[in-house]
Amino acid sequence: MEREGGRLEDKFLGCLLGSALGDAIGEMAFRVPEEERLRDFLQEQILLRYTDDTAMAIGLAESLLAKAGVDQEHLGRTFHRHYLAEPWRGYASGPPSVFYLVENYGMSYAEAARSLFGGQGSLGNGAAMRVAPLGLFLGMAPNLYDQAAQSAAVTHAHPLAQDGAAVQALAVALAVDLSPAAPLNRESFLERLLSFSRTADLQKKLQLVGALLAEGVSDERAAEALGRSVKMQESLPFALFSFLAHPNSYVDCLFAAILQGGDRDTLGAMAGAVSGAYLGVSAIPVAWQEKLENRELLAGLAQALAASRAAVKGGLS
Repeated sequence: MEREGGRLEDKFLGCLLGSALGDAIGEMAFRVPEEERLRDFLQEQILLRYTDDTAMAIGLAESLLAKAGVDQEHLGRTFHRHYLAEPWRGYASGPPSVFYLVENYGMSYAEAARSLFGGQGSLGNGAAMRVAPLGLFLGMAPNLYDQAAQSAAVTHAHPLAQDGAAVQALAVALAVDLSPAAPLNRESFLERLLSFSRTADLQKKLQLVGALLAEGVSDERAAEALGRSVKMQESLPFALFSFLAHPNSYVDCLFAAILQGGDRDTLGAMAGAVSGAYLGVSAIPVAWQEKLENRELLAGLAQALAASRAAVKGGLS
């Protein structure tokens, strides 16, 4: 029987590398949006560089490991530190605005996030794009939703953004627990996500994902129906569709997510995280893995997160 720690490491590494590569290759797809040209372009690259999506996922993983859970101020400081070190990663306006308010007005990170967009907070996909380490860290823990919402609230105060982060975290947790050796029950997977969601807008989109899968529509048509913008309720459902439509191939899932336009790097990060968590790292092309920047840092975080999960499970057994 496969050792539990080894299985977790394989899937956790698949998740973090799958997300980072989805981010990096998705960013490249803005410049090279056709599949064959993108494949050729990938072969020519020496380094695959990720964006703020992965930089913030790294920050979340580091904070979770340091504090054994979500500590909003520590998480905010960690995000802030990463931003100051590498502001060129492609951050949208939200996080830098939060950091400015914290620095200049003494607000907490969550208070600053609540003040944005007329006091409604951001409903963008920035909290969902980075949440994969939390899904790995907590798995199916009863407090997964609340911890995901708290992790989101550091930069995204809108309930939709927090709901999307929680649903993406659950998708990662479910993918880790499922074996790709057996056929994926897409209806059951989607139903778990639907029952977990707490906002009507996201629930309607998840229902539409199920309908589109049942119809067997093309990736292009699904993208048109679901949306693929920076709004959480558009990009997250299409990322999940991309995984569920192509559960047995990381590459097919990734290209489905990033080649239909929209917020390509974040679509790739979210779809790649779930696919990598489901299939494991061996499903990801080795040539891509070897070109990914800071691969060893991501591998170390995956190993530490897996050890933390294994220790918790061991203590409960």
